[in-house]
Amino acid sequence: MGKLSIMAQFWEFLKARKKYWLMPIVMTLALLGALIVLTEGSAVAPFIYALF
Repeated sequence: MGKLSIMAQFWEFLKARKKYWLMPIVMTLALLGALIVLTEGSAVAPFIYALF
């Protein structure tokens, strides 16, 4: 319930403050974070590090 609550509060913040431009930035950071976490310790890791 905690993670969904945080996302719901964040969405309400974006709607109330009209800061929809933050959503692509947050989504990009979340995707990069997920990519790093999911590829940690796998055979794909050297290719991911080459991108950065």
